[in-house]
Amino acid sequence: MNVTIKHKARIGAIIAAVMLLVAGLSACGGSNSEAAEKYGSTTLKLYTWGEYLGENVIANFEEEFGVRVIIEYFDSNEMMYTKLLAGDSYDILVPSDYMIERLIAADMLAELDHELLPDLNNLAEQVQNLEYDPENTYSVPYFWGSVGIVYNHENVDPELIEEEGFWIFRNTDYSGRIYYYDSERDAFMAALKALGYSMNTDNEDEIMQAYEWLSAMNAEMAPIYVTDEVIDGMISGYKDIAIVYSGDATVILDENEDMSFFMPSEGTNIWSDAMVIPANAENPLLAHEFINYMLSYEAAYDNSITVGYTSNNAEVLMEMSTDEELYGENNAYLPRSDYELDEFFRDNLTLQKRLSELWIRIKAQ
Repeated sequence: MNVTIKHKARIGAIIAAVMLLVAGLSACGGSNSEAAEKYGSTTLKLYTWGEYLGENVIANFEEEFGVRVIIEYFDSNEMMYTKLLAGDSYDILVPSDYMIERLIAADMLAELDHELLPDLNNLAEQVQNLEYDPENTYSVPYFWGSVGIVYNHENVDPELIEEEGFWIFRNTDYSGRIYYYDSERDAFMAALKALGYSMNTDNEDEIMQAYEWLSAMNAEMAPIYVTDEVIDGMISGYKDIAIVYSGDATVILDENEDMSFFMPSEGTNIWSDAMVIPANAENPLLAHEFINYMLSYEAAYDNSITVGYTSNNAEVLMEMSTDEELYGENNAYLPRSDYELDEFFRDNLTLQKRLSELWIRIKAQ
């Protein structure tokens, strides 16, 4: 398969990050007197998602500030939360909106010193003062996006997608031709939205209606349940319809011109992952420097062009979403905003446990 430079960069992000770490260790020698005097440390511990960093952001940060960055990766917010509860210490985390809400409630985050973040002014308007942290007291958005439908417009009528929205996953004309996201939150989100309910509902009747909707989908549609595999699957055209995160959809559309992206009119999940400093961080001054650096044009551009998710930087966001040589013609890159039926996930452990139990039951049928 002939892939573009952007997709190759995305696939190799973790390997590149490891190589950059080794290079940084060699360049910095683990010590820099100026950095040590300014920050009290020459080492930053970053805990983030895999394949979520620009090609050069870490190497450039290390070179500019005379420090080294130790990176660890998590594959779920819950995995990250478990490590924090066990007492593990990091300087920067990049959790999702609902998890930030939980961490704030548990008093596990440090308040940010905005005087140390002059580039906070670069933050795109769409991700300022989000509902889980209204004044950016504890967090600064890193990437943001939505969840929508990627479909092959050569095989599926765009007008039908617009008419049916998430109900297309119940249209038996496409049985055996769909990917469905293997996550209780995303699975139930689509079902609840299709039924006209909030994805944050704790109404048992509404939850059970969504359960029946998903059970019927599982029985009638022969879905293939996926997570990250959806990217290569849709690029290769193995299926015609899939639920996809917007950043992954950006990559899919960039690689396969037969694919389109649609956000259902019944509403969907809008999400944000953000940078936070844990309350037990050992190097908060250096952590503030990293957050401010990631708000710069150069770092934000590298991040977005490599990973494909929507930038936190207003200038980069405008450039990426309007330049035809970048993502100007890719309608997955820029999520819609201020649509009344779109929602953020709210932290609700009881609801999450209930949905997890039901999702396991559905897939076992």
